[in-house]
Amino acid sequence: MNDLQKTSTNSSEAVVLSAARKKWAPIEMVGLVLFITSMVTLFISPETIAGLFNAIVAKVFPTVVTVFLTGEVGIAIIVSVIVGRILERLGFTDALIRIFLPLMKWSKINPSVVIPSVYHILGDINAAGKIAGPILKRAKATKDEQKIAVATMVQSQQSFATFMIGLVALTAMGINVFPIIVLTIFVPLFVVPFILSKTIYRDTKSVKLEDLPRFTPKTPFLKVMFDSSREGIELLLLVVIPAVAVIFAFIGVFEYIGIWKSVESGMGSVLSALSIHPDTGILSVLVSPTLAMAELGKLASSVDPRLAVGSFVLASSGLPLSVIFGQIPATWVSISDLNEREAMGAAVLGIIMRVATAFIVGYFITPLVMYV
Repeated sequence: MNDLQKTSTNSSEAVVLSAARKKWAPIEMVGLVLFITSMVTLFISPETIAGLFNAIVAKVFPTVVTVFLTGEVGIAIIVSVIVGRILERLGFTDALIRIFLPLMKWSKINPSVVIPSVYHILGDINAAGKIAGPILKRAKATKDEQKIAVATMVQSQQSFATFMIGLVALTAMGINVFPIIVLTIFVPLFVVPFILSKTIYRDTKSVKLEDLPRFTPKTPFLKVMFDSSREGIELLLLVVIPAVAVIFAFIGVFEYIGIWKSVESGMGSVLSALSIHPDTGILSVLVSPTLAMAELGKLASSVDPRLAVGSFVLASSGLPLSVIFGQIPATWVSISDLNEREAMGAAVLGIIMRVATAFIVGYFITPLVMYV
């Protein structure tokens, strides 16, 4: 192609781009509406904009500062990363691979999909992803298997306190907690990957032990301690807190425009229909499963055992929603092959399965495990 032809081609492309640029894109229309609305609001009722901003700050501040920056939850995240890295250095991951390899081989699934769930049970969901995500990649888990790992991970409680407080509440109601624990904590580790691998996420394959690398690092123990502490702080400040702030900012907006009460009321009705105690269920979904179990303990004498068990099963998961829609996507996008949408989709699917488990166990199993 000579210079004249190149010039002609470039000119034609410039004309096409110019014509395309002159057209209004849908997002530009959205921006125009927002601009006009904000200008009209600023002229007619400037206090509305200030009130909206204050409502967002008032909703975000107590959660970010009190719960994460200066509260036990933030410290727990840092400590969980430290504990997880120490366990990893002591051969914990390699031991899990050997244990779960024969159990997962019959399902033709990479055994590494269970690793995040086990780390989640022992510590924090964010730390579980931070530690186990790279393990999945090193184990050559497919993207579907990584999605299975996320969906399975949210089947487990992310706080030992949630687990223990819930057990105390159920025991006070005369419920035999052993079958509940087996059915809701351990069985999902095998059932969820199997179901998902045969239905939605089918790109799975079994692996041989000799095809997997060793996952125990050879980093000196002192360096593991300091590096994991720094990693935990970075996770808290750069991933968890921004994700939480975004979610609670939206809640602040909904509260300010007056629709949040209706949303909460609707959630309570749905939870009751699913055999989940509405008040404690909403606490698990929106605020904290640990707080929900503490509240359930106070209400033990007046709560239907079916609703109590359903609430316990729901709390023993990856909730609240700020984790599902914020923290998990933000964490997994940087340490796995998944993007934000894929990680969030797997987490949402996992929570839907957890709600179904809560309904089945609460409604059908609870009458069978009451003490006589």
